[in-house]
Amino acid sequence: MTPTAWIADPAALRARFAARPARIGLDTEFIRERTYWPQLALVQIALEGDAAQAAEILLVDTLAPGMAEALAPILADAAILKIMHSASEDLVAFKHACGVVPQPLFDTQQAAALAGIGAGLGYQKLVEQVTGVVLAKGETRSDWLRRPLSPAQLEYAADDVRHLFALHDALGERLAQLGRTDWLREDAERTVRNADEAAPERWPHLSLRSAQFLDREAQRRLLRLLRWRDAQARDSDRPRTWILDNELAVAIARNPPIDRAGLQRQLDAHPKAPRRLADALWQALTTPLPDEAQAPEAAGETRDKQRLRKLQDAVAARSAELGLPDGVLASRRYLESLLDRGEWPEALSGWRRALLEPAVTPLLARE
Repeated sequence: MTPTAWIADPAALRARFAARPARIGLDTEFIRERTYWPQLALVQIALEGDAAQAAEILLVDTLAPGMAEALAPILADAAILKIMHSASEDLVAFKHACGVVPQPLFDTQQAAALAGIGAGLGYQKLVEQVTGVVLAKGETRSDWLRRPLSPAQLEYAADDVRHLFALHDALGERLAQLGRTDWLREDAERTVRNADEAAPERWPHLSLRSAQFLDREAQRRLLRLLRWRDAQARDSDRPRTWILDNELAVAIARNPPIDRAGLQRQLDAHPKAPRRLADALWQALTTPLPDEAQAPEAAGETRDKQRLRKLQDAVAARSAELGLPDGVLASRRYLESLLDRGEWPEALSGWRRALLEPAVTPLLARE
């Protein structure tokens, strides 16, 4: 079994990378229960052995002073391939803690989906399918910010990168055989780009099911409140719902107060209301957004279900031809967006659009 080393000195990390490897296995442990941004607690790095250096797993203590600065040039080095599993949240954690997003990226979860093995597979299940190794699951809810970490935590953390090279070899070979290496490259670049931009969702009201029961003007008020909430959460590094919970946001948008005093009464009647932010909340509620007229309406029963079903059937047929798991080619969410707005979402650009457009375009035309 590959030995592990606890790295709490930035100089020790730099020494391990005096000669830059071609690839590394990479994972993180972070906490996000009481903050908006993930708190990076530990970074796991798998190194391959060669004539000059033995194979090793590094458990990097990101709470140590100067460690984030030591990690940054390694993460940013385009000559080092970063092999990760389900990397999107880890990338955001790296961006916030180190100021850079690891790239280039090979995401083994994405690769497994494109290889036809399965969509959204967890690391343990994928390792078992590819290598036959059964991993323990005992430390998934650990407090990774405590020190020292327990032996069980250290073993669990090391296991999270121990098999990434084997997954990369097997999945990379299968994708090459299928001619889908470029598909994964496109998806990985999009994942990195999204993490690097870390922009808040433009139309957050669409993700709330209750928004579909609001009229057009109420949906615009809800959009204002949710955009304000997101900005407050990011600036204060607190969870969104700690700023303003969904139920109260929808209630205010549905029945807006006529003045600041009315808003205060609404807040006083709600146990989780942000009373200290009442002035800012009133300003957000009553100030139209520059782009709110462009906001898509949260659709409910008015959506053309028959046309959506036809789109889903066309995508399912194409997926079956390609041997792709359901949802990999295009999820229901993106098909709804395509149907409602008539514009291809960025997530369906590139190879997905090239495969789907011939079958889907005729179905988008309104009769």
